[in-house]
Amino acid sequence: MSITSALYSATSGLTAQSKALASISSNIANSSTTGYKSTGTSFQSFINQTSAVDEQVGGVIAYNYRNVSAQGEIQSSTTTTNLAINGSGFFAVSDDSSDGDIVYTRNGSFSTDSDGNLVNSEGNYLYGWALDSTGSIAANNRNSIDSLEAINTTTVKGTPKATSSLELDANLPSDAATGDTFTSDVEVFDALGNSHSIALTWTKTGDNAWELDAADPTLSSDSGTTTGDISGFPITITFNEDGSLASSSASSFSIGDWTTGAGDSTISLDLGTADGTDGLTQYASGEDEPEIGDFAFDQDGYEPGTLTGTTIDENGIVSATFDNGETRAVYQIPIVTFANADGLDSETGSVFTQTAASGQYQLHTAGDGSAGEVKSSALESSTVEMTDEFSRMIIAQQAYTAASKVVTTADEMLTTLISMKR
Repeated sequence: MSITSALYSATSGLTAQSKALASISSNIANSSTTGYKSTGTSFQSFINQTSAVDEQVGGVIAYNYRNVSAQGEIQSSTTTTNLAINGSGFFAVSDDSSDGDIVYTRNGSFSTDSDGNLVNSEGNYLYGWALDSTGSIAANNRNSIDSLEAINTTTVKGTPKATSSLELDANLPSDAATGDTFTSDVEVFDALGNSHSIALTWTKTGDNAWELDAADPTLSSDSGTTTGDISGFPITITFNEDGSLASSSASSFSIGDWTTGAGDSTISLDLGTADGTDGLTQYASGEDEPEIGDFAFDQDGYEPGTLTGTTIDENGIVSATFDNGETRAVYQIPIVTFANADGLDSETGSVFTQTAASGQYQLHTAGDGSAGEVKSSALESSTVEMTDEFSRMIIAQQAYTAASKVVTTADEMLTTLISMKR
């Protein structure tokens, strides 16, 4: 090997170790970047064989690469819309909330912006499948990124629900006299979300026997305004000798001709289990003037609600919650996988783009096949390990110093060679 060849080998070593130091520097700078994938440096020997009998001379070539498929540690977060992927895959995001170019990221630091979009710390909008009223994916071709749209919860409106079931819990006083009556009120909703009040009348008709009647509904806000015609009453109720419910003559009632314009309602009536005490009971009140005890009702209707929050489960289902108690699934977040995730191209920020080396994208629901699961209220930390980076830095520094010594030595030898002519 000639002096100039040695000089070339040494300078290639300097260049290679400079690349390694750049990789180390980038990793350390991004040690706290959410979803960041650390880079490494691969060294390859470069040989230049000038003849069959001459020595092989050359140097080294360095390549930086990114460990895209590495799993970062998942850490809890107080923000419910912060997301992490436990396993393989990426979130589909775009820098545009309307038909933007899709890129892929593990940075799940999403929060709701002023327009209701889920946006991460890098300004990328989270894309997902819109769900229909049954909670199923609405798109016909769920395998294409064209089926995705920016997730926006402000477009979701609360819908009313007509009361379809009514549960009654109460103790009817066994020490009441035959013919005694008691009243109580329940609230129901029509299909348009209007609230109505129904007055119930309980009449003791004999030993262990009662009759339940109901008046036509009125507006909850105005008891003087009748709003519909009720049918299915009166209902006969009997009790066993131990005070448990024996039977009732009906299990539902209807309300028609709503003055609000709502459709007719059929409401199931649950008074408790036969021979049980989970609904109506008949025990002594222990009062000089007996009265109904522990009266409570539960019905499943509600008025139109106002959006109060967003929840995301491990299946990537985005649900809107409303102040009326309604919870509705509105989007599903896909997990995007690639045959070779390490073949993705890195872009500014923590996003990646598809390449020929990565293979075609595949859209999955969370946990399906090779796709990871979604963790809400969590973030994936950077995959940078500081102890490894400092170890690499020491090695790169020593190698760089050694290569520089070769350069200075070769320079001295060339100087000596030139001085021989003087």
